[in-house]
Amino acid sequence: MTQTVSGASSEVASDERARLDRAELREPKSSTGDKVVGAVSHTVLTIWSLLVIVPLLWVIMSSFKTSSEIFASPFSLPSRLSFDNYANAWTTAGIGSFFFNSVIVVFGALILTMLFGSMCAYVLARFTFPGSRALYYLMLAGLTFPIFLAIVPLFFVLRGAGLLNTLPGLILTYAAFAFPFTVFFLFAFFRSLSASIAEAAAMDGAGEWRTFFQIMLPMAKPGLATVAILNFVGLWNQFLLPVALNTNPENYVLTQGMASFASQAGYSVDFGALFAAVVITVVPVLIVYLIFQRQLQGSVSQGTSK
Repeated sequence: MTQTVSGASSEVASDERARLDRAELREPKSSTGDKVVGAVSHTVLTIWSLLVIVPLLWVIMSSFKTSSEIFASPFSLPSRLSFDNYANAWTTAGIGSFFFNSVIVVFGALILTMLFGSMCAYVLARFTFPGSRALYYLMLAGLTFPIFLAIVPLFFVLRGAGLLNTLPGLILTYAAFAFPFTVFFLFAFFRSLSASIAEAAAMDGAGEWRTFFQIMLPMAKPGLATVAILNFVGLWNQFLLPVALNTNPENYVLTQGMASFASQAGYSVDFGALFAAVVITVVPVLIVYLIFQRQLQGSVSQGTSK
């Protein structure tokens, strides 16, 4: 009996030692260098976060204050929570009409860019035909071409087509501006998808259009969401193109309206309404990011796991 108990205890002890050994193998000890790198990276990220978050919070806080309160005490809390500045910015300063113009232009350009850009990237990634590589390199060349060099040709092209100073003209220009990046980004994403899936769909009788829209395109949703967010931010903040190609005040987009509002009266401008207009401009970008956040994270994780 004593031998049985001692044997059982030795087996338990050996199992415990084995468990501890496995735990040590699973949790390697961090070296001093790893700890230093981790501390430095966390410090840099913390400082960067503060540089981004603190000015944003200050703008939001100032949007509820009057101009006199802002100049008297820039960093104090507002005396009362009032949305008068937002109402003045939306109506009196015309930010409302500029906002809707931006929505029409940006979303119209996004629809065109994502539709035709994804189709072009899919064809270039999946099919080989004479001139396919040259066409892809032309798309890459579009990424390196400075936008300000295209202003004068675009001006004459839009004027000849009767689209100068119009929202449809801006939509087409924005779509052309975002097209090369969309093709470049989605080309690699479609290239990474398995060709056997498209071959299986073809064996089941699906044509190329059905294979693309019902099978391959849904599989590329993370990549589509990522490039849509990046295009949206770039087009929403676009300033040079509308300033040069859209001089009609009725068709101003938000960036033009903000510049006009900020410079219309010098130091007599309503800074509370100006900060409210800034918040109105920033909010759509945050909303779009929150909506597509999961797809963006999925795209990044897929890219790092390949």
